Amino acid sequence: QVQLKESGGGLVQAGGSLRLSCHLSVDIRSMGAMAWFRQFPGHEREYVAATSRSGNLFYTEAVKGRFTISRYPVSDNTLYLQMNSLMPEDTAVYYCAADNLWRGTQSLRPSAYEHWGQGTQVTVSP
Repeated sequence: QVQLKESGGGLVQAGGSLRLSCHLSVDIRSMGAMAWFRQFPGHEREYVAATSRSGNLFYTEAVKGRFTISRYPVSDNTLYLQMNSLMPEDTAVYYCAADNLWRGTQSLRPSAYEHWGQGTQVTVSP
């Protein structure tokens, strides 16, 4: 059974940084698609960043240049999200997701993912 365990959320001031981690219970190389999503209160989950096994990277416009998704080093068996220059509007619950298949742009949607972490709260104060 695939399990994803997230860590690294918390409270930070605007302009600060956090690194989210998502450790997998299986070999990360078996996952064709991995992503971070976030959910604001009262809203549906939206994608933040995604990466394929071959190294394709996608970022939603709001985080480009500030966030970096990475599945390296492979030996860590962990998906990371480095978040810099955080803003209050980044406050949300962040989820990692994984799936065996990369489906191109379809992999930017929550419905493309079979496996999910439990979520971690990120709060950015003004």
